[in-house]
Amino acid sequence: MMATWYECKVKYRKTDETGNQKMVGEIYLVDAISFTEAESRINEEMKAYVSEEFKIANIKVANYAEIHPFENADRWFKSKISLLAYDEESGKERKTNMYFLVQANDVKEAYDNTVHTMKGTMGDYSIPAISESAVLDVFPYFSGDEDELEQVERFNALKASKPVVAEIEDHMEFVTEEEEETV
Repeated sequence: MMATWYECKVKYRKTDETGNQKMVGEIYLVDAISFTEAESRINEEMKAYVSEEFKIANIKVANYAEIHPFENADRWFKSKISLLAYDEESGKERKTNMYFLVQANDVKEAYDNTVHTMKGTMGDYSIPAISESAVLDVFPYFSGDEDELEQVERFNALKASKPVVAEIEDHMEFVTEEEEETV
């Protein structure tokens, strides 16, 4: 199942090094099924980090194909990857762009981490751009640990609660060839 990531901009008062309070807007990434769930999840996650009042200023679908965290890294970088494919009909080379969010300490490390994630890729690709992202932290739905069974159950319950389109029963009658011959 492909994850849908939502960028959530959260505004709250933050105390700086000098003791002054100022309003800041920070971006977090949340894995969710819908905008409603993304809002609920970011509220839940932010309660652990922010003791005062906060406001969710914006939620939008992020265009990341994959998220790659790496240990001992503290910043997130957006890597643009161009997949190269040869179109046999037109005889031209086509590029398809996708974006990875890669954790690293600097741009060079982000490039190295992007190359590492692309190892084993069968097709040709290039990395035309890497830039530091405004994303402060990423909250995946679950990391796969066995102790997160409650989150898995909640996810499955939400997934099961999506409206299901009822099957339409076919009441049309058709005359078969045998019946047509006897008529």
